[in-house]
This record gives sequence, structure tokens and C-alpha cells, in this order.
Amino acid sequence: MSPALIHLSNLGFAWPGQAQLLDIPSFTLARGESLFLKGPSGSGKTTLLGLLGGVQTPSRGSIRLLDQELSALSAGTRDRFRVDHTGYIFQQFNLLPFLSVRENVELPCHFSRLRARRAIQRHGSIDQAAATLLAHLGLQEPRLLERRADELSIGQQQRVAAARALIGQPELVIADEPTSALDCDAREAFLQLLFAECREAGASLLFVSHDQSLAHLFDRSLALAELNRAATATEV
Repeated sequence: MSPALIHLSNLGFAWPGQAQLLDIPSFTLARGESLFLKGPSGSGKTTLLGLLGGVQTPSRGSIRLLDQELSALSAGTRDRFRVDHTGYIFQQFNLLPFLSVRENVELPCHFSRLRARRAIQRHGSIDQAAATLLAHLGLQEPRLLERRADELSIGQQQRVAAARALIGQPELVIADEPTSALDCDAREAFLQLLFAECREAGASLLFVSHDQSLAHLFDRSLALAELNRAATATEV
């Protein structure tokens, strides 16, 4: 097994005035591993992703990413650490509609000098990094790069969101229900492209979904209830 990229220990989290939502004794994600994480709505999946990104801090316990204890960092430093080392693909993609495809993909490089440097080292320029990723994800048409994001189909938006997450080779890619708007064939085709790009970049993939039919494509599959002693929701 490769060294751990993420390690959680004795993790607890509760929103103010509410019962404990997460109680995770231990969890590890290896470098380069792809993991399918399943859980029903309200089970704490999105909260866990926020903790892994340093958006929230735990009530107790340890979250180590790249051997860095996230709770030891200030809020601003956690934000910089997140953008340097983590790429996100959101369920609604969260593209900026008034920006072009190229500008959306390149956004992380404007906030992270590390990812900008990696993109330039690997591809020669940030523009070329964006164009190469989009081509690998099936968006080869040069004119497409200058189209506004709100002019794209759902499938095109999904691939732009993936390219944005992958640019600059973050060590961790987190995908939160990104295939829910696609049909079965399109979901599997997109995942194969995503796996290929993660392998090329050496990134670990944490993929959250309700769609158990995709689980067999991953190195490992887990239900959040297997990790979380505070789980009260019934798996579906």
C-alpha cells in the first residue's frame, strides 16, 4: 500500500446545538488510490468533505493531509493549503457563468502559485495545460475554450469542472455527486476519463455518490456508515 495521503484519527464533529454527526475512529486514503464513498442524504458526506478541505474544523481528533495536521493551521493558511493540494468537482459544477471555458479551468492557477508552477512545468504554459486537459476529457474543439460556461451542455460543464479540478496536479481530487445529471453510459465514460487523468497526475480520487452501480470501477468502495459510529440514517 502506498503511503497515506489522508489519515483521520478519532474524528468527531457536531454542528452547534446538534447531536454528533461524525464519529470516525480511523480512516486512511492512500496516495494514488480511487475510493467510492456512499451514503444517504444527511449522513454527513458533505460535512466530511468540508473537513478534509479545511473549510470546517473538527470538534475533536486529527485530520492529516500530506502529513499536515489541518487543525494546526490558521483559517487563511488552510485555505491556501486546500487550493494548493485539493481539486474539487461539485455536484452543480460551480462554474462561473460569465467566464470562458479556458478562464474557468485556469482559475486554480490564479489562486495557487504551486499549481500554476506545476502546470507550466508539465505543459509549458497555463493556457496549454488547460487546453491539454480539456482535449483529454473530450473537448478538443479550440473555439470551445472561449465560449462562456453558461453556453455549455451539462456533459460539457462536467468535463470543464473536472479539468479545473485537475489543473496543476493537486494530490487529492474530491468529486461530490458529479455524475448525477448524466445517463449511465455517460457516467461510466466520464469516470474512465477521470481515472486516466488522476493516474497521469498521480492524484488520489475520493468520489462521493449515491449510485452504487459505479462502485466496482474504483480501487475501493466504502459506505460512510462503515466508518461513522454516529450514523443514524438508513443506507439506501
